[in-house]
Amino acid sequence: MRYLLTWLLLAATYPLHAQLKWQLLPDGGIGWQIKNGEIHADHIEMSGKRISAIIYYGKDSTGGLLLKRKLVFPMLRTIPNNTRGSLIRTFEQHIIDSVKSDGAYLHEVPQSFYIKGYLQSESSAGNGITITRQIFPSTEKAAYIEKYTLSNTGKKPVMINIPMQDTSMVTDASKGVYGAYTLNYRVYDGGSFTLQPGEQHAFAVVISAYKASEGPYFFSAAYELEKRKALVAQLGHSLVLETPNDTINRMFGFAKIRAAESIFDTKQGLMHAPGGGDYYAAIWANDQAEYVNPFFPFLGYPEGNESARNAFRLFAGYMNDDYKPIPSSIIAEGTGTWHGAGDRGDQAMIAYGASLFALYSADTTTAKRLWPLISWCNEYLRRHTTPEGVITSDSDELEGRFKAGKINLSTNVLAYGAYVYASRLAATLGLQPVSQQLRQAAVQLRKDIERYFGATVEGYPTYQYYDGNTVLRSWICIPLVMDIFERKAGTVRALLSPRLWTKNGILTEAGSKTFWDRSTLYAFRGMLRAGMVDTTLPYLKYYSAQRLLGNHVPYAIEAWPEGDQRHLAAESGLYCRVITEGLFGFDPVSFNAFYICPRMPKEWNQMALRNIRAFNRDFDITVKRRASQYSIQVLSGGRVIKTIPWDGRNPVRVDF
Repeated sequence: MRYLLTWLLLAATYPLHAQLKWQLLPDGGIGWQIKNGEIHADHIEMSGKRISAIIYYGKDSTGGLLLKRKLVFPMLRTIPNNTRGSLIRTFEQHIIDSVKSDGAYLHEVPQSFYIKGYLQSESSAGNGITITRQIFPSTEKAAYIEKYTLSNTGKKPVMINIPMQDTSMVTDASKGVYGAYTLNYRVYDGGSFTLQPGEQHAFAVVISAYKASEGPYFFSAAYELEKRKALVAQLGHSLVLETPNDTINRMFGFAKIRAAESIFDTKQGLMHAPGGGDYYAAIWANDQAEYVNPFFPFLGYPEGNESARNAFRLFAGYMNDDYKPIPSSIIAEGTGTWHGAGDRGDQAMIAYGASLFALYSADTTTAKRLWPLISWCNEYLRRHTTPEGVITSDSDELEGRFKAGKINLSTNVLAYGAYVYASRLAATLGLQPVSQQLRQAAVQLRKDIERYFGATVEGYPTYQYYDGNTVLRSWICIPLVMDIFERKAGTVRALLSPRLWTKNGILTEAGSKTFWDRSTLYAFRGMLRAGMVDTTLPYLKYYSAQRLLGNHVPYAIEAWPEGDQRHLAAESGLYCRVITEGLFGFDPVSFNAFYICPRMPKEWNQMALRNIRAFNRDFDITVKRRASQYSIQVLSGGRVIKTIPWDGRNPVRVDF
């Protein structure tokens, strides 16, 4: 143990100093004040129920504004109607390039950017004119909006001319599932006018899309902005994290936004989707069932919970008597499937996620509807159990990008988690014999995981990812998430070693240059659950600062080099689960009971999670330490309903 602590102390010195470009602002946003001569570009994704917008922005080498929009309209399906079959167009034109001040074109020079669920820029434009631009998607419509405010900060009147534009393009009907689509670019409230000193004028650009058989829609940019701000405020008031670390608090708040906004109103109902310019109006067994759906009951966001129920309903539609695997992904508004990597352990992902979602939702009707799917998936896993007691799958969530063999660690640990939580759910539903069988299956699988995967890899007593694996892999973290701690010391050492840890998080495989945030976020959650809070905190603080305030902000990302570090939405759900199930140690027992094991760092004396909507309730958890004495309080409606003395180490049970 002394060796472990010494090694971790040395490891923590590299590289845990994030290079920050952005700052936390008092109103809950973040800001980037552009320095003289600074050149920088970034991109951010924002979504509404019928659109997703990937915005490329910054300051270019000429000192001017960089602004490009990649707009995705997921319900305007294209041919072939496959995973990527959304109507997508890129727009690079700038309305400001055609705006005149006293007869001369404005020359926009960006001064600052701001993010809080929308992107805002502040620019100077000469002649005393400043430009404020707010960029966001409509929350409900298939429209992208740029709301502008021109301000005259000078001492003389200025004649402004904003050209009115209302242009449309109609797509080829033979390339659209629903025929031709219309893309409309419209300027609202333009024209010619005099702007007096101290006066402002607001106008807007709206890019919308619709079926050519439908008519255009009138948009109010001010109303749409208020709707967007209302959504951000709603999410901000639910599941509020309070710790002494403002960066983690803010990163958590932003993660809620990205996790919740990427929900699309398809013809099969609300569907959460990853995004990233490719993945819309579709669900995956890992991104939705495993990663983000178990988080939504905590948030209490109706659209999130409904999207989770729809995802599991759609997966359940592919159960079959022959126990052929459920497709990895259901695409194109629920009308097609993708299973190009075979069984990726999808049944384990679904059973694990559905069991957790049902327990956290604490709704008997929902649980009974999910139970046939959970039961079917667990039976599938049983049928794919080898004589060694472990479970086969064709691949894993990386879909062949890295070798996984025919029996991999992720599938087996997810199956273990599925058995554990399905057992608890069965007991809650009164299915005691089934609960006992699943509990026994979990106990046996845990032993077989240790026997089959337990190994010394590159000198670390941890896990081989598959039989014959001799190189460290990031997913050795997953046993920690399921409270399998027999090899926690060696596993944590390996995860934070120079072989896996980098300035961008944990490498997928030692010696490679590839990183995926999902495994880094699983590792944080697992190390916290393993009680390694003071070891984990410096890395979590570093990661949070880098993702929120560094060079590519403000959310968790998918991967690199693949995808250019896209802001996939489910990864933000995983960040939130680092807090709920890692830092606070939530572990559901039934609809009315859970274990909690807060991991309070030595440098903190209190932390709280407020307005928790899990277990079909609204409650707070506060944790305080005075000297060596810990206290956990459960509050509801501002009233303390339980005070629990705590030893600071072992889980405690909370019963409602």
